[in-house]
Amino acid sequence: MIRATESDRRTVCAVPEVISEPSRIPVPGGKVIDEYAGRVATPGAAVSVARMSAPAGWSEPGQTPEFDEVTLVLSGSVVVEHAAGSLEVRAGQAVLTRAGDWVRYSAGTDGADYVAVCSPAFAPDLAHRDGEPGAGTVGDQPGNADPLLGHSDD
Repeated sequence: MIRATESDRRTVCAVPEVISEPSRIPVPGGKVIDEYAGRVATPGAAVSVARMSAPAGWSEPGQTPEFDEVTLVLSGSVVVEHAAGSLEVRAGQAVLTRAGDWVRYSAGTDGADYVAVCSPAFAPDLAHRDGEPGAGTVGDQPGNADPLLGHSDD
């Protein structure tokens, strides 16, 4: 029989909490992020839930995050580039990306409204975006080229 120790027990709130409005997170490029749960909106770092709206043509730098992410597209489409190619996720579809895998998100030709759920919760220092100190993927560093990712030492 397994017994929980005092350190294994968690404090549980007995009453559900309504999140009346999200925390708006400012970002460049016309994208809007409304976080309902996560490091900005609520205490704790287990999960983040954010609704996002991105105009056609929006894109962000590639990243190799330390979190899993589920992206549920509500309208429009999201293009997800990854080490083996790219895919388009349309309204009503979702995509799961895994921690440690390089990805790059952009909005489709009609823009995109979507919900992103990250575990653990999103934090900029966990995203490891391309071009940031200490960030990058295999092949982004000199002497570490990987032809499968389309990176080179050139």
